[in-house]
Amino acid sequence: MTEAAPSTPSSTVRQFTVGPDDDGVRLDRWFRRHLPQIGFATISRWARTGQIRVDGARAKPEDRLTTGQVVRVPPGGDAPATGPRPQAELTDEQRAEAAAMLITRTDSALVLNKPPGLATQGGTGMRQHVDGLLDAYADEGAPRPRLVHRLDKDTSGVLLVARTPGSAAFFSKRFSGRSAKKVYWALVIGVPDVYEGFIDAPISKQPGTGGEKMHVDEAEGQAARTRYRVLDRAGNSAAWVELQPLTGRTHQLRVHMAAIGHPIVGDGKYGGQAAFLTGAVSRKMHLHARRLIIDAPGGNKLDVTADLPEHFAATMTQLGFDEKASNAEPEGPPPERTREEKKQAARAHAKQYRKERRGERRGRREAGAPPSKGPRR
Repeated sequence: MTEAAPSTPSSTVRQFTVGPDDDGVRLDRWFRRHLPQIGFATISRWARTGQIRVDGARAKPEDRLTTGQVVRVPPGGDAPATGPRPQAELTDEQRAEAAAMLITRTDSALVLNKPPGLATQGGTGMRQHVDGLLDAYADEGAPRPRLVHRLDKDTSGVLLVARTPGSAAFFSKRFSGRSAKKVYWALVIGVPDVYEGFIDAPISKQPGTGGEKMHVDEAEGQAARTRYRVLDRAGNSAAWVELQPLTGRTHQLRVHMAAIGHPIVGDGKYGGQAAFLTGAVSRKMHLHARRLIIDAPGGNKLDVTADLPEHFAATMTQLGFDEKASNAEPEGPPPERTREEKKQAARAHAKQYRKERRGERRGRREAGAPPSKGPRR
Protein backbone atom coordinates (compact mmCIF):
# COMPACT_ATOMS: atom_id res chain seq x y z
CA MET A 1 0.00 0.00 0.00
CA THR A 2 1.08 3.56 -0.62
CA GLU A 3 -0.80 4.83 2.44
CA ALA A 4 -0.35 3.41 5.92
CA ALA A 5 -3.31 1.90 7.72
CA PRO A 6 -4.73 4.44 10.21
CA SER A 7 -4.60 3.63 13.91
CA THR A 8 -7.48 5.99 14.78
CA PRO A 9 -11.01 6.25 13.35
CA SER A 10 -11.00 8.15 10.05
CA SER A 11 -13.45 10.94 9.17
CA THR A 12 -12.33 11.20 5.55
CA VAL A 13 -12.34 8.97 2.48
CA ARG A 14 -9.11 6.99 2.20
CA GLN A 15 -7.48 5.59 -0.93
CA PHE A 16 -4.86 2.85 -1.04
CA THR A 17 -2.86 1.49 -3.95
CA VAL A 18 -2.58 -2.32 -3.99
CA GLY A 19 1.05 -3.41 -3.69
CA PRO A 20 2.73 -6.49 -5.26
CA ASP A 21 2.49 -8.37 -1.97
CA ASP A 22 -1.32 -8.20 -2.14
CA ASP A 23 -1.69 -9.24 -5.78
CA GLY A 24 -4.48 -11.83 -6.06
CA VAL A 25 -5.70 -11.46 -2.47
CA ARG A 26 -9.43 -11.22 -1.68
CA LEU A 27 -10.76 -7.77 -0.77
CA ASP A 28 -11.96 -8.89 2.70
CA ARG A 29 -8.55 -10.42 3.40
CA TRP A 30 -6.89 -7.20 2.25
CA PHE A 31 -8.91 -5.35 4.90
CA ARG A 32 -7.87 -7.91 7.51
CA ARG A 33 -4.22 -7.31 6.65
CA HIS A 34 -4.20 -3.52 6.45
CA LEU A 35 -7.29 -2.27 8.30
CA PRO A 36 -7.94 -4.97 10.90
CA GLN A 37 -9.93 -2.56 13.07
CA ILE A 38 -12.75 -2.60 10.48
CA GLY A 39 -15.04 -5.59 11.05
CA PHE A 40 -16.35 -7.93 8.36
CA ALA A 41 -19.96 -6.81 8.93
CA THR A 42 -18.95 -3.23 8.12
CA ILE A 43 -17.02 -4.34 5.02
CA SER A 44 -20.07 -6.30 3.79
CA ARG A 45 -22.40 -3.34 4.38
CA TRP A 46 -20.09 -0.94 2.58
CA ALA A 47 -19.85 -3.36 -0.35
CA ARG A 48 -23.65 -3.78 -0.57
CA THR A 49 -24.19 -0.02 -0.57
CA GLY A 50 -21.40 0.68 -3.07
CA GLN A 51 -19.22 2.65 -0.67
CA ILE A 52 -16.15 0.48 -1.27
CA ARG A 53 -14.75 1.06 -4.73
CA VAL A 54 -11.87 -0.58 -6.60
CA ASP A 55 -10.64 1.56 -9.50
CA GLY A 56 -13.93 3.41 -9.24
CA ALA A 57 -16.15 0.34 -9.59
CA ARG A 58 -18.28 -1.38 -6.96
CA ALA A 59 -16.59 -4.38 -5.34
CA LYS A 60 -17.60 -7.45 -3.35
CA PRO A 61 -15.70 -8.85 -0.34
CA GLU A 62 -14.72 -11.95 -2.34
CA ASP A 63 -13.30 -10.00 -5.30
CA ARG A 64 -9.57 -10.44 -5.84
CA LEU A 65 -7.26 -7.45 -6.15
CA THR A 66 -4.50 -6.75 -8.66
CA THR A 67 -1.28 -4.82 -8.17
CA GLY A 68 -1.77 -1.13 -8.93
CA GLN A 69 -5.52 -1.03 -8.32
CA VAL A 70 -6.83 1.75 -6.06
CA VAL A 71 -9.12 0.80 -3.16
CA ARG A 72 -11.47 3.52 -1.93
CA VAL A 73 -12.43 3.16 1.73
CA PRO A 74 -15.25 5.36 3.12
CA PRO A 75 -14.89 7.29 6.38
CA GLY A 76 -15.73 5.77 9.75
CA GLY A 77 -16.46 2.15 10.56
CA ASP A 78 -13.42 1.71 12.74
CA ALA A 79 -13.57 -0.41 15.87
CA PRO A 80 -11.16 0.57 18.66
CA ALA A 81 -7.67 -0.14 17.37
CA THR A 82 -5.83 -2.84 19.26
CA GLY A 83 -2.41 -1.81 17.97
CA PRO A 84 0.25 -4.12 16.56
CA ARG A 85 0.96 -7.41 18.25
CA PRO A 86 3.85 -6.88 20.67
CA GLN A 87 7.01 -8.80 19.87
CA ALA A 88 7.90 -11.71 22.11
CA GLU A 89 10.59 -11.09 24.69
CA LEU A 90 13.59 -13.14 23.61
CA THR A 91 16.77 -13.71 25.56
CA ASP A 92 20.20 -12.90 24.11
CA GLU A 93 20.78 -16.65 23.84
CA GLN A 94 17.58 -17.13 21.81
CA ARG A 95 18.46 -14.26 19.49
CA ALA A 96 21.92 -15.75 18.97
CA GLU A 97 20.33 -19.12 18.19
CA ALA A 98 18.05 -17.48 15.63
CA ALA A 99 20.96 -15.62 14.02
CA ALA A 100 23.00 -18.82 13.77
CA MET A 101 20.23 -20.55 11.82
CA LEU A 102 19.87 -17.87 9.13
CA ILE A 103 21.28 -18.88 5.73
CA THR A 104 19.91 -16.03 3.62
CA ARG A 105 17.32 -13.26 3.68
CA THR A 106 15.35 -11.82 0.74
CA ASP A 107 12.49 -9.34 0.52
CA SER A 108 10.02 -12.24 0.62
CA ALA A 109 11.71 -14.98 2.64
CA LEU A 110 14.06 -16.06 5.38
CA VAL A 111 15.83 -19.36 4.76
CA LEU A 112 17.04 -21.18 7.86
CA ASN A 113 19.22 -24.20 8.55
CA LYS A 114 17.19 -25.88 11.30
CA PRO A 115 19.31 -27.90 13.72
CA PRO A 116 18.23 -31.40 14.77
CA GLY A 117 16.31 -31.57 18.03
CA LEU A 118 14.55 -28.22 17.57
CA ALA A 119 10.84 -28.49 16.75
CA THR A 120 9.40 -26.36 13.96
CA GLN A 121 6.24 -25.51 15.91
CA GLY A 122 5.16 -25.76 19.53
CA GLY A 123 3.04 -28.52 20.98
CA THR A 124 2.30 -30.25 24.25
CA GLY A 125 5.31 -29.74 26.52
CA MET A 126 7.23 -28.08 23.66
CA ARG A 127 8.78 -24.81 24.81
CA GLN A 128 11.64 -24.39 22.36
CA HIS A 129 10.72 -24.25 18.66
CA VAL A 130 11.47 -22.27 15.50
CA ASP A 131 8.09 -20.52 15.54
CA GLY A 132 8.92 -19.11 18.97
CA LEU A 133 12.11 -17.53 17.62
CA LEU A 134 10.63 -15.78 14.58
CA ASP A 135 10.28 -12.44 16.38
CA ALA A 136 14.08 -12.25 16.27
CA TYR A 137 13.83 -11.73 12.50
CA ALA A 138 10.93 -9.23 12.51
CA ASP A 139 11.67 -5.61 11.62
CA GLU A 140 9.96 -3.04 13.78
CA GLY A 141 6.47 -2.28 12.48
CA ALA A 142 6.67 -5.07 9.89
CA PRO A 143 4.51 -8.23 9.87
CA ARG A 144 5.79 -11.17 11.88
CA PRO A 145 7.46 -13.81 9.68
CA ARG A 146 5.41 -16.97 9.33
CA LEU A 147 6.08 -20.66 8.67
CA VAL A 148 4.89 -22.12 5.35
CA HIS A 149 6.13 -25.71 5.77
CA ARG A 150 7.79 -27.78 8.46
CA LEU A 151 10.50 -30.31 9.23
CA ASP A 152 10.32 -33.06 11.84
CA LYS A 153 11.96 -32.20 15.14
CA ASP A 154 14.92 -34.54 14.57
CA THR A 155 15.35 -33.65 10.87
CA SER A 156 17.83 -30.88 10.09
CA GLY A 157 18.24 -28.60 7.11
CA VAL A 158 16.56 -26.04 4.86
CA LEU A 159 13.44 -24.42 6.30
CA LEU A 160 11.76 -21.53 4.47
CA VAL A 161 9.93 -18.79 6.39
CA ALA A 162 7.81 -16.13 4.65
CA ARG A 163 8.41 -12.51 5.63
CA THR A 164 4.99 -11.12 4.66
CA PRO A 165 1.40 -12.41 4.41
CA GLY A 166 1.53 -12.13 0.63
CA SER A 167 4.73 -14.12 0.28
CA ALA A 168 3.34 -16.70 2.74
CA ALA A 169 0.36 -17.27 0.43
CA PHE A 170 2.68 -17.42 -2.60
CA PHE A 171 5.08 -19.98 -1.10
CA SER A 172 2.26 -22.07 0.41
CA LYS A 173 0.82 -22.55 -3.08
CA ARG A 174 4.21 -23.73 -4.37
CA PHE A 175 4.56 -26.28 -1.58
CA SER A 176 0.98 -27.57 -1.89
CA GLY A 177 1.25 -27.63 -5.69
CA ARG A 178 4.46 -29.70 -5.52
CA SER A 179 6.41 -27.25 -7.68
CA ALA A 180 8.96 -26.76 -4.88
CA LYS A 181 11.89 -29.16 -5.31
CA LYS A 182 13.31 -30.65 -2.09
CA VAL A 183 16.34 -32.93 -1.88
CA TYR A 184 17.30 -34.72 1.34
CA TRP A 185 20.42 -36.60 2.32
CA ALA A 186 20.14 -39.61 4.58
CA LEU A 187 22.32 -42.39 5.92
CA VAL A 188 20.49 -45.71 6.00
CA ILE A 189 21.11 -49.13 7.45
CA GLY A 190 22.28 -51.63 4.82
CA VAL A 191 22.42 -51.06 1.07
CA PRO A 192 19.37 -51.17 -1.26
CA ASP A 193 19.68 -53.85 -3.95
CA VAL A 194 18.43 -51.39 -6.58
CA TYR A 195 20.62 -48.28 -6.51
CA GLU A 196 18.06 -45.89 -7.95
CA GLY A 197 14.27 -45.97 -8.12
CA PHE A 198 10.87 -44.97 -6.78
CA ILE A 199 9.04 -46.01 -3.65
CA ASP A 200 5.28 -45.84 -4.24
CA ALA A 201 3.56 -46.82 -1.01
CA PRO A 202 0.41 -45.13 0.43
CA ILE A 203 0.71 -43.90 4.02
CA SER A 204 -1.80 -43.45 6.85
CA LYS A 205 -1.79 -43.01 10.61
CA GLN A 206 -0.98 -46.22 12.44
CA PRO A 207 -3.88 -47.30 14.67
CA GLY A 208 -3.21 -47.28 18.38
CA THR A 209 -0.47 -44.63 18.25
CA GLY A 210 -2.65 -41.55 18.76
CA GLY A 211 -1.61 -40.25 15.36
CA GLU A 212 2.03 -40.10 16.43
CA LYS A 213 3.20 -42.77 14.01
CA MET A 214 2.54 -43.51 10.34
CA HIS A 215 2.65 -46.76 8.39
CA VAL A 216 2.26 -48.09 4.86
CA ASP A 217 -1.43 -48.75 4.20
CA GLU A 218 -2.17 -50.06 0.71
CA ALA A 219 -5.94 -50.16 1.33
CA GLU A 220 -6.74 -46.75 2.81
CA GLY A 221 -3.50 -44.76 2.83
CA GLN A 222 -2.86 -41.48 1.04
CA ALA A 223 -0.70 -41.68 -2.07
CA ALA A 224 3.00 -41.22 -1.25
CA ARG A 225 5.93 -41.34 -3.67
CA THR A 226 9.66 -40.97 -3.04
CA ARG A 227 12.56 -40.99 -5.48
CA TYR A 228 15.81 -42.39 -4.04
CA ARG A 229 19.39 -42.78 -5.26
CA VAL A 230 22.33 -44.48 -3.55
CA LEU A 231 25.33 -42.16 -3.61
CA ASP A 232 27.87 -44.34 -1.80
CA ARG A 233 28.12 -47.33 0.51
CA ALA A 234 30.16 -48.42 3.52
CA GLY A 235 30.47 -52.13 2.78
CA ASN A 236 27.11 -53.75 3.54
CA SER A 237 26.52 -51.90 6.80
CA ALA A 238 25.28 -48.50 5.61
CA ALA A 239 24.60 -46.35 2.57
CA TRP A 240 24.43 -42.65 1.80
CA VAL A 241 21.25 -41.91 -0.16
CA GLU A 242 19.64 -38.93 -1.81
CA LEU A 243 15.88 -38.68 -1.30
CA GLN A 244 13.37 -36.57 -3.19
CA PRO A 245 9.80 -36.57 -1.83
CA LEU A 246 7.28 -36.26 -4.66
CA THR A 247 4.42 -35.97 -2.18
CA GLY A 248 4.38 -34.44 1.28
CA ARG A 249 3.05 -36.98 3.77
CA THR A 250 3.97 -36.94 7.45
CA HIS A 251 7.21 -38.88 8.11
CA GLN A 252 7.14 -40.00 4.45
CA LEU A 253 10.88 -40.51 3.92
CA ARG A 254 11.30 -42.29 7.24
CA VAL A 255 8.36 -44.64 6.65
CA HIS A 256 9.37 -45.40 3.06
CA MET A 257 12.99 -46.24 3.85
CA ALA A 258 11.94 -48.47 6.75
CA ALA A 259 9.35 -50.13 4.49
CA ILE A 260 12.04 -51.27 2.02
CA GLY A 261 14.17 -52.62 4.86
CA HIS A 262 16.66 -49.75 5.13
CA PRO A 263 15.65 -47.48 8.02
CA ILE A 264 17.40 -44.14 8.45
CA VAL A 265 20.34 -44.31 10.85
CA GLY A 266 19.20 -43.12 14.30
CA ASP A 267 15.47 -43.42 13.54
CA GLY A 268 14.44 -45.73 16.36
CA LYS A 269 10.78 -44.79 15.88
CA TYR A 270 10.54 -46.62 12.57
CA GLY A 271 13.61 -48.84 12.62
CA GLY A 272 13.80 -49.94 16.26
CA GLN A 273 17.18 -51.02 17.58
CA ALA A 274 18.19 -52.07 14.08
CA ALA A 275 18.38 -48.36 13.11
CA PHE A 276 21.55 -47.75 15.14
CA LEU A 277 25.13 -48.40 14.05
CA THR A 278 27.69 -49.64 16.52
CA GLY A 279 30.85 -47.84 17.54
CA ALA A 280 31.18 -44.07 17.79
CA VAL A 281 28.39 -43.27 15.32
CA SER A 282 25.92 -40.76 16.78
CA ARG A 283 22.50 -42.07 17.82
CA LYS A 284 20.86 -38.91 16.44
CA MET A 285 18.78 -39.24 13.27
CA HIS A 286 20.73 -38.81 10.03
CA LEU A 287 18.14 -37.09 7.81
CA HIS A 288 18.94 -33.65 6.41
CA ALA A 289 17.01 -31.33 4.06
CA ARG A 290 20.02 -30.52 1.90
CA ARG A 291 18.56 -28.33 -0.86
CA LEU A 292 15.40 -26.38 -1.69
CA ILE A 293 14.56 -24.87 -5.08
CA ILE A 294 11.36 -22.82 -5.20
CA ASP A 295 9.86 -19.97 -7.23
CA ALA A 296 9.75 -16.65 -5.40
CA PRO A 297 7.53 -13.58 -5.84
CA GLY A 298 8.56 -11.29 -8.70
CA GLY A 299 9.64 -14.11 -11.01
CA ASN A 300 12.79 -14.94 -9.07
CA LYS A 301 13.88 -18.36 -7.89
CA LEU A 302 15.31 -19.37 -4.53
CA ASP A 303 17.95 -22.11 -4.62
CA VAL A 304 19.42 -22.77 -1.18
CA THR A 305 21.71 -25.46 0.25
CA ALA A 306 22.12 -26.16 3.98
CA ASP A 307 25.35 -27.42 5.57
CA LEU A 308 25.22 -30.73 7.44
CA PRO A 309 24.90 -30.68 11.23
CA GLU A 310 27.95 -31.70 13.22
CA HIS A 311 26.86 -35.29 14.01
CA PHE A 312 25.93 -36.03 10.38
CA ALA A 313 29.18 -34.60 9.02
CA ALA A 314 31.17 -36.63 11.56
CA THR A 315 29.46 -39.87 10.54
CA MET A 316 30.09 -39.10 6.84
CA THR A 317 33.79 -38.78 7.64
CA GLN A 318 33.81 -41.97 9.74
CA LEU A 319 32.22 -43.96 6.92
CA GLY A 320 34.47 -42.46 4.24
CA PHE A 321 31.76 -40.54 2.35
CA ASP A 322 32.68 -37.35 0.45
CA GLU A 323 30.05 -34.58 0.35
CA LYS A 324 31.38 -33.42 -3.02
CA ALA A 325 30.07 -36.62 -4.61
CA SER A 326 26.59 -35.02 -4.84
CA ASN A 327 25.27 -31.52 -5.54
CA ALA A 328 21.75 -32.58 -4.48
CA GLU A 329 20.35 -31.94 -7.96
CA PRO A 330 16.62 -32.75 -8.13
CA GLU A 331 15.44 -35.07 -10.88
CA GLY A 332 12.63 -34.35 -13.35
CA PRO A 333 9.00 -35.40 -12.92
CA PRO A 334 8.29 -39.08 -12.20
CA PRO A 335 6.96 -41.38 -14.93
CA GLU A 336 3.21 -41.47 -15.46
CA ARG A 337 1.34 -43.97 -13.30
CA THR A 338 0.04 -47.11 -14.98
CA ARG A 339 -3.67 -47.54 -15.57
CA GLU A 340 -3.89 -50.08 -12.74
CA GLU A 341 -2.10 -47.73 -10.33
CA LYS A 342 -4.57 -44.97 -11.18
CA LYS A 343 -7.50 -47.33 -10.57
CA GLN A 344 -6.07 -48.33 -7.20
CA ALA A 345 -5.65 -44.71 -6.18
CA ALA A 346 -9.21 -43.91 -7.28
CA ARG A 347 -10.59 -46.83 -5.24
CA ALA A 348 -8.66 -45.69 -2.15
CA HIS A 349 -9.96 -42.13 -2.60
CA ALA A 350 -13.55 -43.32 -3.00
CA LYS A 351 -13.26 -45.49 0.10
CA GLN A 352 -11.88 -42.57 2.12
CA TYR A 353 -14.70 -40.31 0.86
CA ARG A 354 -17.37 -42.83 1.91
CA LYS A 355 -15.72 -43.13 5.31
CA GLU A 356 -15.77 -39.34 5.78
CA ARG A 357 -19.42 -39.14 4.70
CA ARG A 358 -20.37 -41.83 7.23
CA GLY A 359 -18.61 -39.78 9.90
CA GLU A 360 -20.55 -36.65 8.89
CA ARG A 361 -23.88 -38.48 9.04
CA ARG A 362 -22.99 -39.96 12.40
CA GLY A 363 -22.07 -36.51 13.68
CA ARG A 364 -25.40 -35.05 12.56
CA ARG A 365 -27.35 -37.86 14.24
CA GLU A 366 -25.45 -37.34 17.48
CA ALA A 367 -26.16 -33.62 17.28
CA GLY A 368 -29.87 -34.32 16.80
CA ALA A 369 -30.00 -32.80 13.33
CA PRO A 370 -32.38 -34.36 10.77
CA PRO A 371 -30.62 -36.39 8.08
CA SER A 372 -30.07 -34.55 4.81
CA LYS A 373 -32.16 -35.73 1.88
CA GLY A 374 -30.55 -36.55 -1.38
CA PRO A 375 -31.89 -35.27 -4.71
CA ARG A 376 -35.19 -36.68 -5.95
CA ARG A 377 -34.94 -39.11 -8.80
